[in-house]
Amino acid sequence: MDKEIKKIVLIVEYDGTNYFGFQLQARHDNQPTIQSELEKAIFKLTGERLRILAASRTDAGVHAKGQVVSFRTKSNIELKNFVSGLNHYLPEDIAVLSAYKVNDKFNVRSDAQSREYSYYILNRSVRSAIWGRYAYLVTVKLDVDAMDKAAGLLIGKHDFASFTGNPGNLKTTVREVMRSKVEIKGDLLVFSMTANSFLPHQIRNTMGALIQVGMKKMTVDKFYEIIEARKPGLAGPRVPANGLFLMRVNYSRSFGEMS
Repeated sequence: MDKEIKKIVLIVEYDGTNYFGFQLQARHDNQPTIQSELEKAIFKLTGERLRILAASRTDAGVHAKGQVVSFRTKSNIELKNFVSGLNHYLPEDIAVLSAYKVNDKFNVRSDAQSREYSYYILNRSVRSAIWGRYAYLVTVKLDVDAMDKAAGLLIGKHDFASFTGNPGNLKTTVREVMRSKVEIKGDLLVFSMTANSFLPHQIRNTMGALIQVGMKKMTVDKFYEIIEARKPGLAGPRVPANGLFLMRVNYSRSFGEMS
């Protein structure tokens, strides 16, 4: 009798510093990615060579606290043992937080209702020995109120062409933003954005433009003009990847209800 094929969902946390993004690099097989490390760990645990699907393809150097991935398996390993077993084989900068069995029709990418990202800036005059890998250092005092006002203009459904360098083969550059907020948490300035999906480099280009507002090199009105211009490459300059975190992917139901 053939073994039952199950679909498993994993919630994954990782430090993206040492990786060339989440997705496998077809032209550079020797470059480490989050996907390649997860697939190697799955093979070591189950003996199966599988492909995984991620809810969001984070770029090189981007981190995640709540990435969601799925794969199909014939393994009879218990869910709790997927967590402990995969963490045994994974490098220290990647961790599986939880595992769920879901309905085979569930798709971690297309069924996602929204994705939440945060970008961290260390806004002080000296660098940090701790936050250097996880926040972008800006030594000029930033006007947080002006930045938050500009960020609020992004809420709603807009054509965000100005916030991506090259739309490429995208069918549309229209996205819906549910939350866009700039706030201070100690020495850290945090830009949080939730949307149904994002254009390539959208958040890093947005953050670059917001920094210009915070430095008083750009007015809030000018920021609004960039939104309305819908001209690729207009926003920026793009900030480094190290300050960006995928915080959470949201679905209509909890994973426990999807089995």
